Parts: sequence; structure tokens; C-alpha cells
Amino acid sequence: MIVDTLAIVGAGLIGGSFALALKQAGAVREVLGVGRNPARLTVARELGLIDRAVDWPQAGEADCILLALPVGETEAVLRQLAPHLKPGAIVTDAGSTKANVVAAARVALGERFVDFVPGHPIAGSEQSGPGAARADLYRGKRVVLTPQADTRADAVATVRALWEATGAQVETLDPVQHDRIFAAVSHLPHLAAYALVDDLARRADGDTFFRFAASGFRDFTRIAGSSPEMWRDIALANRAAVLAELDAYLEALQTLRQSIAAEDAAALLEIFSRARAAREHWMKTQDV
Repeated sequence: MIVDTLAIVGAGLIGGSFALALKQAGAVREVLGVGRNPARLTVARELGLIDRAVDWPQAGEADCILLALPVGETEAVLRQLAPHLKPGAIVTDAGSTKANVVAAARVALGERFVDFVPGHPIAGSEQSGPGAARADLYRGKRVVLTPQADTRADAVATVRALWEATGAQVETLDPVQHDRIFAAVSHLPHLAAYALVDDLARRADGDTFFRFAASGFRDFTRIAGSSPEMWRDIALANRAAVLAELDAYLEALQTLRQSIAAEDAAALLEIFSRARAAREHWMKTQDV
């Protein structure tokens, strides 16, 4: 057993899967759930994701607390939690942006910031809520931790051990580097999918387009089924990096447009071939 008591703030897909995996691994004795939605906590308990629904004072008595919620709520939630943290309690998160989360935690936790271990599991689904949780979500997936120079080393070791108990591979990055990387490989694809679906949906004859859409459209736009609230917060929290990647993508699209307009078959073939080769190289490195 790695920790006796774990508290989950947000017992949905991410938090619930974390709890289920740790329970199966025997890494935790009891899981507490805390959140703003009592009905969701009831469902989480019925599904076995949590053992008890508690309030903030009781959650602060846990050995480790995971925040699995929209990143825009981080500071407010930590302010509620901070007065109740028992000595030695560890706080971590699963947010998709890290620089803003680190800044929020410094403000909200004060001297207890040393107990905060920023994290980001690179796993998920377009589904959300307690019913989407599954114990194998993190198996073979990467989890990035972005500890700071003043983060307690033993707190980092505990959080690392918890994620490894879920089957994840843990790596560390600087928060700014993390946000720059994931603006390109995660945040931009989600924005592109949302933009395409929204564009078609707002057309007068949008229903006709959707009627003929097939597997390619479905695969590309699957992630547009993700939580709008969560992705709103991510886009704003990682604003600078996301804008830089949007600009780079728009430039790439403009290059494509110019090549098509000029009927430049050689340029198109070069772009498509280069992209295909890069993707095939990447796929060979994946456990898929």
C-alpha cells in the first residue's frame, strides 16, 4: 500500500480511473470523493470509484488529494482545501496545462506549496463522468510530472509511485516546456476538431454534410465530443502557446491552399509524403 487514504476532487473519467486502478493494485485503502455535484458523487460511490463522499475538512485529512477538474478551478479549489490539509498531506493534479496550475498553487497554498506535485496523465477519452471511468485507462500511458525546485522530494516520489501503480510510465518536464509541447500535440487538434464541426453545424445545409460524413470525419472529430468546459479552460490557460500553434497551423494551411490554387502537384505530394513518413515513424514508437 502506497497511501492509506486518497481523496479525489472530481470523480469522473480521470479521477475515477485513477481511483479504480489504485484499488485494483492494492495501493490505497480508502478513497474519498469531494465535489460540487452530490448526484455525481453518489454515482461514483455506487460504481465503486469512491468509498465515501466527504466535505472539504474531511478531504484535507487524506494522505494524498488528486484534483481532477477543469484547470480554471484550480486556485479556488485549493483555497478551499488549504486550511484543512493535515501535516504531510500531498496534493497533486491532473490538469492539461501546468504553468498556470503551478502559479495558482503557489498563491493558494502558500507555505504548503512544497506539498504540491503538478501532474498530467496523457490519457483520456471524449467520454466524461463517473460512468466513463475504467481501471486500465492509464496502463502503458505516459504521465508527466512538473515538480518545482522547492517541491518535497518524498511527495514527488509518492505521486510517482501512485501513477506507476496504475500502470503508467512517469516522466518529468518543465511546466513551460510541457505547455508548449501539448499546445501542439493535444490542444491544437482539439481546437481544430471543434472548429470544423462548429463550422459545418452553423451552415444552413449542415445536416446534409453530416448525413454523408463517414469514418474519416468521425475519426478526425472524435475529440470534439470532449468536455467544452474543460477545453475552454485549457485554451485560455495556455493562451500564449495555443496562439503560437494556431498561427503556425494557419500558415501551414495557407501553404496548402496556395499549392492547390496553383495546381502545384509536386508541392502537395511533398507535403503529404513528408507528413505520412513522420506519422509512420511516430506510430512505430507507440504501443498500439
